[in-house]
Amino acid sequence: MTFSICVRESYTNEDGEDHDRFGVAVTTRLPGVGTLCPFVSEHGAIATQSLVNVELGERGLEYVEDGLAVDDALEALLNTDDGAPQRQLHGVDREGTFAFSGEECVDWFGHLERETFTVAGNMLTGEDVLETTAANYEANAVHKTTDRSTGPGAVVEDADTDPLSKRLIDALAAGDREGGDKREELAVQSAAVVVDSTESHEWEPPYTDLRVDATETPIADLRETYDLAMAGYEDTLERYSDVFEADSLAEADE
Repeated sequence: MTFSICVRESYTNEDGEDHDRFGVAVTTRLPGVGTLCPFVSEHGAIATQSLVNVELGERGLEYVEDGLAVDDALEALLNTDDGAPQRQLHGVDREGTFAFSGEECVDWFGHLERETFTVAGNMLTGEDVLETTAANYEANAVHKTTDRSTGPGAVVEDADTDPLSKRLIDALAAGDREGGDKREELAVQSAAVVVDSTESHEWEPPYTDLRVDATETPIADLRETYDLAMAGYEDTLERYSDVFEADSLAEADE
């Protein structure tokens, strides 16, 4: 199932609090990839693909949330998985990364592992798809400890850094332009992006969990969905901030 990227970013929000955020973005030439591939929480991010085994993502995230390192967690799951030669599995947690491509995945397949992110893909036009995806994300990644919140503080016009969801969509788009999934005969495609963080908000941003389940233009549609979600979020903040602060509908306009 095509290609995906898992990332970890550390930042300090506007209140001086240190946080981590995690994200997965994925696209494929099949419908509904957002229901199968990305698994994200405030503890880590995992993607399962090729011959998908959803349990690897679900249990992997549970193990990480219980305190097991992501490489130990995913390696342990693969060691008991008879279908491991046909799997791709990769992810990140607060301390490390892990990436695996089984020897029976369909060409071209492979993965890249960096200090704070991983990229993996199969049935691609070539290795350049992953290299370009990685290069695009890395060029826009947050390397400084001080950055904006994932919540209301992220919605500012003069920001130097786009929210992680948008940057992950941009990375997918770069890889797709390089060739992407080689199965051109499959018209129905999908894409998804999921982001979570250790930072909590009174109202969670809707642009951090988006899916396009069936379309012929998945990345363009996912980007449009992101833009609409961001615009709706901005409108919500402007109109209903008093409602959330008071935790009462009495503050809402008729």
